[in-house]
Amino acid sequence: MPEPGFLTTTRAFYDAVAADYADRYRDELDGSPLGRAMLGAFADLVHAAGGGPVSDIGCGEGRVTAHLSRLGLSVSGIDLSPGMLALARKSHPHLSFTEGSMLSLDLPDASLAGVVAWYSVIHTPQERLPEVFAEFHRVLAPGGHLLLAFQVGDVPLHVARPFGHDVALDFRRRQPDRIAGMLRDAGLVVHARTIHEPGADETPQAYLLVRRPAADAG
Repeated sequence: MPEPGFLTTTRAFYDAVAADYADRYRDELDGSPLGRAMLGAFADLVHAAGGGPVSDIGCGEGRVTAHLSRLGLSVSGIDLSPGMLALARKSHPHLSFTEGSMLSLDLPDASLAGVVAWYSVIHTPQERLPEVFAEFHRVLAPGGHLLLAFQVGDVPLHVARPFGHDVALDFRRRQPDRIAGMLRDAGLVVHARTIHEPGADETPQAYLLVRRPAADAG
């Protein structure tokens, strides 16, 4: 079966910009106290539930994966881009990184205590998000936690020729209420949401803490 076009486009984009992207965003978390707080809350929830494997899905060059590891989680990364994964493995050789798509994760059912999708569902068309969230539900163990981060809005940001590379990609913004409804339809429950209101030149950011119900055995 042919690969969906948006996956091919996304992979080509990040393969092309991998080194420049990693340089640009390497220290991004240092300037995001709210982002660090949400990742810390997620880690605390996973630890409180007994711990277990965590997957950073759409991990890119692995900066969030490494941060979660420093928070004491047993975490590995999955990404679509071989170029990004090569950088992740070079920068964080003590961690495991695997190539894969969030539409079809090569993970057993109910095998994860936690999933992080840190600005990684933003290239998936809205109509394909139910498949992604169904995969997250499938791989999470009952009681497992999910952290989603994305920009808030309705109009995609089209990025063309980033860092001078001849590639382009849409960065899709989302509405938290609509995403919460899709998660609910997938059998997942949003138990906290935070909206970071923008400054003068910024876009609102949404962070959703989600769980698969502990009593959910299906």
